[in-house]
Formats: sequence, structure tokens, C-alpha cells
Amino acid sequence: MSEYDLGTYGQRWAPFYDSIYEEIDTATIGCLRALAGTPPRALELAIGSGRVALPLAGAGVSVTGIDISEEMISLLRAKPGGDRIPVVMGDFADVAVEETFPLVYLAFNTLFALLDQARQVECFQNVARALEPGGRFVLDTFVPDLGRYDHLGTRMGVSSISNTEAHAYELAIHDPLSQTVISHQVRRLEDGSTVVLPVTVRYAWPAEMDLMGRLAGLVLEDRWGWYDRRPFTERSGQHVSVYRKARTQG
Repeated sequence: MSEYDLGTYGQRWAPFYDSIYEEIDTATIGCLRALAGTPPRALELAIGSGRVALPLAGAGVSVTGIDISEEMISLLRAKPGGDRIPVVMGDFADVAVEETFPLVYLAFNTLFALLDQARQVECFQNVARALEPGGRFVLDTFVPDLGRYDHLGTRMGVSSISNTEAHAYELAIHDPLSQTVISHQVRRLEDGSTVVLPVTVRYAWPAEMDLMGRLAGLVLEDRWGWYDRRPFTERSGQHVSVYRKARTQG
């Protein structure tokens, strides 16, 4: 595939995804469980391999997912309990479900996988339609750090060194006008093999996301530095934002 789209990530990352990313932390599951209503139900956008959905289901939440990648859903289905989670195949931004939920969540910077502002706005609007009155939309993203890039808008640097065998090196080009970053992660895996994994994002600032929420009829209720509800400050590199739908319209 020459053009990067939502399916590209799943196609290229699926063989390595679960070995690269650590298990989800208990704070994430506890926070989402507390916001999932009674009886607890949630819709995960871009459910992927089930890193969040499976432990959340194990905590008693009835989880439904949306994802466009058959490769990632195959990872989910191969895990214990993965065959019991209903998944709608398609673009997560369309939120193509008929029922409504007390909680919709989108993790791991995935809002930024939508590569233009209009599509990100549409995602918020479609989420609002899938929320019950009083329901919440929870998402986490990084806070853009333009200092990562040089004056030419490029970055070449080590992203991680986990042990003597494994490391990751990032090559990136930043366009501040479109707020996009096109990058390759060059990863040497523990078995000694090397893979090149593409990532393209269109980042948004927290205030920009708040406006997207307001356009969709959602109001920012909370913003934390992480799911453990640590304060969000000017030094935070990431944020968890909770948007709430009004209980009554008008």
C-alpha cells in the first residue's frame, strides 16, 4: 500500500504489536470502569488487539469494539475471552453502532490517526450520537512537543533502549501547518530482527480538542495527566480528557 490510511497501521504493526507494547496499567482499567455506568457498558473505538477491552471486560464491563483492521482483530480473537467481545468492522470515526453507551473511549493517541481536522471533528460528533444523555467520551493523547523537531521540521533520534538487544529509532518529518508528523520507527527486536513500522498522525492541541467537543455538544468535565487522575500541568506530556454529553437537550 503506497498511501497511509487507517488500515496501514494494523497491517504493518499487527505482527509485532503485542510484543512491543506493555500490558495496560490497572489505573486505566479502574478509571474506565468507574465511568462505565450501571450496568457497566462501554464502546471502544479502535479496539485493536484488546489491550484495554479484555481487562476491562474482566472487570465486569460489557465492551463493544470498532476497528478497521482484520489483522488486529485476529489478535483479539486469539486471546482468552476475545471471541466474546462484539466488534463492528469499519472506520472508528464513523462510530457505526445503533445502540448508545454511557462510555465511549479512544486510547493511545488514536484520535490523531485521523489525518485532518475535519475528520477529527466528525469523530467527536459521531461519538456524541452514540452517547447516552450524561454519557462520557474519554480519550488520551500526547501533548504536542514541537521541540522534538529541528528547524527543518525533522527528527532523528533514539526512542527507546529496553535491553542490550532491543531498541527503537525514530525518523520523522513534521509539518506545522497541517499539524502532521510522518514517521518511521526502526525497531531492532529481541530476536535480532529489524522492522520498519510507519506511523502518521495529525496532532491536535488540548484547547483545539475542547472546541471539537463543544461543536459536538460535549463539554470538558475533567482533564488529568493520566488515568490515575494525577493533575494535568504545563509540564504534562500527555493528558486524559473526559467530555460529557448533557443529560437533556436544549
